[in-house]
This record gives sequence, C-alpha cells and structure tokens, in this order.
Amino acid sequence: MLDTDMQNEMIQAPSCVMVIFGAAGDLAKRKLFPALYYLSAANQLPENFAILGFSREDFDTDSYRELMNRESRIHLDGDYSQQVWDRLVACCHYLQGDFRDPGAYQELARKLGGLDEQCNTPGNYLFYMATPPAFFGDIAEQIAAAGLAREQNGHWRRLVIEKPFGHDLQSARELNHRLLDVFDESQLYRIDHYLGKETVQNALAFRFANGVIEPIWNRRYVDHVQITVAEPLGVENRASYYETAGALRDMIPNHLLAVLAIIAMEPPISFSADEIRDEQAKVLRAIQPMTPEEVLTHAVRGQYDTGVMPDGTRVPAYRQELGVAPDSQTETFVALSLMIDSWRWAGVPFYLRTGKRLPGRFTEVMIQYKHAPNAAFKRSVLKEKQVEPNIMVLRIQPSEGISLGINAKVPGQTLKLSPVEMDFSYDDYFGHEPRTGYETLIYDCMQGDPTLFKRADIIEIAWQLMEPILDVWRALPPRDFPNYAAGEWGPAAAEEMLQRDGRHWRRCTPGGCARKDS
Repeated sequence: MLDTDMQNEMIQAPSCVMVIFGAAGDLAKRKLFPALYYLSAANQLPENFAILGFSREDFDTDSYRELMNRESRIHLDGDYSQQVWDRLVACCHYLQGDFRDPGAYQELARKLGGLDEQCNTPGNYLFYMATPPAFFGDIAEQIAAAGLAREQNGHWRRLVIEKPFGHDLQSARELNHRLLDVFDESQLYRIDHYLGKETVQNALAFRFANGVIEPIWNRRYVDHVQITVAEPLGVENRASYYETAGALRDMIPNHLLAVLAIIAMEPPISFSADEIRDEQAKVLRAIQPMTPEEVLTHAVRGQYDTGVMPDGTRVPAYRQELGVAPDSQTETFVALSLMIDSWRWAGVPFYLRTGKRLPGRFTEVMIQYKHAPNAAFKRSVLKEKQVEPNIMVLRIQPSEGISLGINAKVPGQTLKLSPVEMDFSYDDYFGHEPRTGYETLIYDCMQGDPTLFKRADIIEIAWQLMEPILDVWRALPPRDFPNYAAGEWGPAAAEEMLQRDGRHWRRCTPGGCARKDS
C-alpha cells in the first residue's frame, strides 16, 4: 500500500467502463484483476468505474463475482485490504455472449448504456481483448458494427490488443488493416506488459536525466549489449499456442525488440508519445536485416531435452510435454546477433536471447563497455586475469534495479585489482509495492497516453526483421533437436556465436550472476 502523501499525489483516471473480452480466462484472473486491485489501492482508479466481463462461459454477475473471489484474489501479493477488494468486485458485471455473434454486441451496447446510468460513467469505454488472437479482428469489427467505436460528445472509446500482433509479416499487416478499418490509430493500444516494468521505463530517465550516462552510451565506449529473457518454466499448459509460435515469434518481435528500441533510441525532441515512438521506429528500421547466409551464423534456435533444474527437480523434454508432437520442430530457445546501422551504434553488436527451462527467471539488459588500457595494471589483477571491462546491468525482473561493475584496489600493501559492484535496487530505495506489470499500462490506457504502446508501423518493422529468419528456418528444419538439457543456458551454438566475436554470454543462477562463462 502507498503512504498517504503518495496517494494524495496520484491523479485518478477518468470515469469509464472497462469491458474485458475473455473475462473468465487466465489473463483476466492472474493479471488484470490484480492490477486493477493495486490501482484501486493506490487511489488511481476512477470513483465512477465499472468492469463488464464478456465471455462465452455460463455466468451471471453474481457467479462471476464469486469466480473472481475464488480464482483471482489468490494472485494478490503484499498487504491485502478486504475493503479495497470488495469495492473492486462490486464494480464487476457480466454478459455472456459469443465473440462473433452480432446480437451479443447489440446486447453489449444496451448493457453499457445501463451501466452509464447506474455507475455514472459518461460513455467512456475501454475494450480489453484478453482472448486468443484469432478473435482480435472479429471483436474489433463487431464493436464498430454495434456503433461502440464512435467517439462523440466528448467521450472516448479505446481498444487494447494483447500480443501476439500477428504470426508473421503478412498476418500482422492483415490484422493492422482490419483494426484500422474500424478504429483510428489513436484509439488502438497494442499492449506489451514488458514496457510496464519499472526498469524498462526508467531506462529513459536513467539515460536522459543523468549527465554521466548519455555521453558514454554509444559506439565509442560500448563494446556490446546483451538482452536476456530467461524462464525456468517449460511450456506448461500453452502447448496448443506454443507449437504454432515458438520462442522467436512469442518473444522477439514483441518483447525483446521493444526493450532494444528503448535502449538504443536517440534522445527525443520531447517526451510526447509520438516523439518517443518515432525514435524507437528509427532504431528498428536501422537494424540490418539478415541475409539467408547470415541467418545460419547470426541466429541460433534450440529445444530443451530432459534435465535437472537448479533446485534438483528433474523435468521432461519439450517433446514429452502434454500436447506437444513427439517429433516437434518448435524452438524453445532463440539467440540473435543484430547490428544497428546508425551513427551511434555502428559496429556494436546487440545480442538477444530468450528461452524456456533455463537456470532461472532473469530479464535484464547488460551493457559491456570497452576495456580500459591494461598496461599499467597487467601485473596487478587478482589471479593474473585481465582487467575486467565495466559492465552496467539493468535488471527488469525478478529484482528490479541497476548495477555497475567497476575495478577497485584490494586492501593491502600491494596493488591488486578486483571487480566490485555498485548496486541500486528499487526495493531498497522506494520500498516494495506488488505489481503485475499491467498497472501502468491499464492506467495509461484510461488516461489516453499511448507512449508505452506499439504503433502499427513498429509492429510491421519488427516482423520484417523476423521474416528472413523464419524463411530459412522453415526451409531448413533443425536436425539436432533437442539440443540443450533443461537447466542449462541453451545450446552450445549460442555460446559459439559469441565466441566467434571473442565474447561470452553473461551467466546467472538463483545464487548470482557471472560476467562471462567460467
């Protein structure tokens, strides 16, 4: 819970009704309702507010509230207020309907009109699609056909789209075309929950508000950048989706390229949404597309085998997971080496990797600076090692913060150097507030601030970069799957990709992180 002084500084979002399509699904129960609870606890939800769940499941308002009490409340962390939760649940209403049935949307329009009267919401609607992507275009078109997309008399209508934004470039373009046929771009909020993380947002402030950081954020000082999203979990109950997606489609064009764009963008003229997104689009356009030959050396895919996780648990191979084909060619790991053809980043590789059944849950950006001259210290380093390069790490999860590795003298009579770390943790400085990553994004949707959301052109540029990789992988199925054991840091080819450049991946375990492979 926030203290009283901080709560008084909060600005409540404008009155509205939030319509959640797929309201009985995991996303609503695990993420959206907890996020709304935390917003309510922080006094950021509007006083005149309603939630309307829309789904095919056979509930009414009372039984839907019971479902949220039973299956959503258990996902709350930290201090719990029964009063805040009860107030949120009391805002819930439910409408059963089929996502493709025009009649259900006529009933939705009538229901919304009634809620406007009952809850004193002035016709502002936030439509949230927490559904499988196959329904995105249909839902948008049905909302518009029912007259619910029109903005008039000062009220607003906004549509939130969860990833994936398409399956490839063609499907992304088709989805954008369908959405933009019935909604204006200013009404569309393509959500990426990674951009709701404090450290990702703080990267902008960290760079542009600190005079000691931005001057060394370029090719003259930076050797390379690593962006890692590691998960210890397997496919769990998502096999039906994952078998058609894989690690590259699931993570790279949405999450990792979004983080890369923030790290690599130029200073915007202002911090308006369009200025920031313009600079991010420029970064993605400057990434050199891979040729088919480069895909073979600059893109690595893997699939996990049976193995032992760091906690000693033995887990099955991906091909043994429920719902996965026994000869599946789907990748559960991907690593890329990308170059940005810009004045700031020419010659600086950006290494991206993500995978399942890796040694721990780590999402971070590592900026490794170039070596300082070693001549004066070549006999002064512990264990006869080279002077370590300075490394800056932006930790996105699980422990959000920023650290900087420097070299310091070891106490004693002789000059010996050893790497040490200066560390900033959000919890230490600002206290721990439980978050899902969705609070900021939902609040920004209600406020009409699209800064942290994807624009149509950014979505399509990202898929253009993936097309050559997908084409080569489709033409050349992997012959060595499975190629890494669960609990390891991916296939050997990923390490070899960096070794050819004279570099190593940063390795982390629940016990800590190492600068390079030991």
